[in-house]
Amino acid sequence: MRTALLQSSGRPGSVVENLKVLDEAAGRAAAAGAGLLVAPEMFLTGYAIGDDIARLAESADGDSADAVAETAGRHGVAIAYGYPERAGEDVFNSVQLISADGSRLANYRKTHLFGCFERDHFTPGDQPVVQAELDGLRIGLMICYDVEFPENVRAHALAGTDLLLVPTAQMHPFQFVAESVVPVRAFENQMYVAYVNRVGQEGEFEFVGLSTLAGPDGIARARAGRAEELVFADADPVSLAASREVNPYLQDRRPGLYGSLI
Repeated sequence: MRTALLQSSGRPGSVVENLKVLDEAAGRAAAAGAGLLVAPEMFLTGYAIGDDIARLAESADGDSADAVAETAGRHGVAIAYGYPERAGEDVFNSVQLISADGSRLANYRKTHLFGCFERDHFTPGDQPVVQAELDGLRIGLMICYDVEFPENVRAHALAGTDLLLVPTAQMHPFQFVAESVVPVRAFENQMYVAYVNRVGQEGEFEFVGLSTLAGPDGIARARAGRAEELVFADADPVSLAASREVNPYLQDRRPGLYGSLI
């Protein structure tokens, strides 16, 4: 499945403008033959917007979700996008996957919050593995810091995830995560990992870009630079199956030895 990675910080603070950016990117993705467009963490509203996070938060089936569904259906491309999710008194850092026909496939709430900023504004999620089926691939959802915990990604591998989508807000000086950690996660868990970042200065944070889609061989199929761009790469189930045949990490595990990990 051809996958488009939207490396952009959009227009922080403006949901209307970010929906326009997403619509334009969906059109370009569809024209290039992509079946899936992935946007960064908190793309819908912006990341470093302080108390506006709570003000702009919406339910998973709110007006913005309807607008994204309309965009997906009109362009015929599935869309995964980050947003602040309102559920009662709680606000979660979430990502939602919407199919190419506009139906809501899955919604994931970030389980590992990074730093004081996130802990001050969000409630952590409690469901580590969220998946959906899309065009013959089992899609998994995760957000930014979550991928830095090997247990998290291994749980997805054991649940059969083929393509792990990781919208992120990766900031300086942690660019080694995009450059090194993400390809290793893809290799050690025998899956594709799409890591899609914000870019540029936003409040106190400098986002480093470097979005990538890494394959099960640990090689980046695509890698963005440090500017806004839309990059493309393929997640091929045939190549994935072949890679899993010759890399038996999951078969060679000895779970009985790992009790001390918990």
